[in-house]
Amino acid sequence: MFEFGRELRRAFSAPAVAPRDGLSGGDAALLDLLDLGMLKAEARAADIAAGRISAKDPAARQLDAAIVWREIARRDGDPVALRKAAACAQAAADRFETDGRAADTARARVEQAFCALLGADLFGDEGLEAAVSATLTPVAADAGSAGALALCGLAGLAGRRALARGGLEDALAAAGRFEAPLRRLDKAGKGNAALRLIAAEQRGILADILAGCGARLKDQPLIDCALRELETASASLDAGYEPLMAARIEAQAGAARALLAELTGDTAAAADGVEQLTRALETVTRDHSPLDWTRIQAMLGQALQVLGEATDAPRAFEQALRCFDRALVGLKDQPALSLQAAVAAGRANCLGRLAELTGDLAVLDAAEAALRTDLAARQPASEPVAWAVSQLGLARLYELRVEITGRGDERLAGAALAYDAALDVFAEQGLRSLSELAAEGLKRLRERAGR
Repeated sequence: MFEFGRELRRAFSAPAVAPRDGLSGGDAALLDLLDLGMLKAEARAADIAAGRISAKDPAARQLDAAIVWREIARRDGDPVALRKAAACAQAAADRFETDGRAADTARARVEQAFCALLGADLFGDEGLEAAVSATLTPVAADAGSAGALALCGLAGLAGRRALARGGLEDALAAAGRFEAPLRRLDKAGKGNAALRLIAAEQRGILADILAGCGARLKDQPLIDCALRELETASASLDAGYEPLMAARIEAQAGAARALLAELTGDTAAAADGVEQLTRALETVTRDHSPLDWTRIQAMLGQALQVLGEATDAPRAFEQALRCFDRALVGLKDQPALSLQAAVAAGRANCLGRLAELTGDLAVLDAAEAALRTDLAARQPASEPVAWAVSQLGLARLYELRVEITGRGDERLAGAALAYDAALDVFAEQGLRSLSELAAEGLKRLRERAGR
């Protein structure tokens, strides 16, 4: 896998490579080829280069370090790496500003804002959005690439609002805001590989907004637009040199096809989505990017569920369950990530549909026994989030059993207690997405009791 990547790693390990600016020499376009271990070494080297007394441009080295630390956070969800990235970007911006370097200050401010946006994506912290808007708005007037990136960031904020509660006009308006800055980035990217990668990434963000709004509003043309944007992004990439970004874009396309299949009931589209996600997963290893591997496992689980719904095939749900189980293993060390809630919900729904289709309640029995064993082995005081996630899963299983059998309402009282206990922990830990999942469970139980 990644033959060029192996060649590059051998070259990087050769003694002749000067360490002063890290393995990539400050070229962000090369970061895609590094696995997570090498990327962490690159970040440490970048820190050293920034702090060296003889550094010719310490502010630029700090900006290089910020970019590497942010990529580490994107690949493993490490909040420490993300804070480090934000601190480096802030320090670089302050130095640039002191030196009167307006264009460089703008680029550092954009990096600072992108760290906050990544935090919002990873941890579901919408409170960061106000800070992002305040940081990017003055930068948007910059005539260079920083201004184009700032406009993309602001368009992404509008897209988030459209995703959460907007209508078709809001979705189209947010998408329209991407057009001009993406044209600027495409033009700049012809002579700059790093900007070309960023343009592809921004098209991926636009596609996520379009596909998400299309699924929520049940609007097929929006999802079709998302797929076209992803085709454009894919065409700009070389999988041999940019393997991880290419895999991300392919995975997004597979997930969008699954959403389209869910909307239209098209079995062929569901199968195409599963095939694309499988291809993407084959090119991403846990060593290279643990969080991308985990996210694609979750996306594949969702796509397999859509295929299962379209075909009423228990085997599709069984495969989806395995994908969700692997995703949970990948999230074991980062329970605060918002992806945890999506995986937990997907797995619970998958178990319910599998039991429903097969008429085999042993599926729920086995899952319930496994969760009880897990809860018995955990200490709420020392592992509060993991314990609460298990409580969340157990509560959903209680609900599903009652929904499938129509009997055993006494289990709903246990479900309410488990949801309530989980909600207390998630609220205390500030885990919004998981808190919402537990609150939704309690709401369902109250509505059921009021019938």
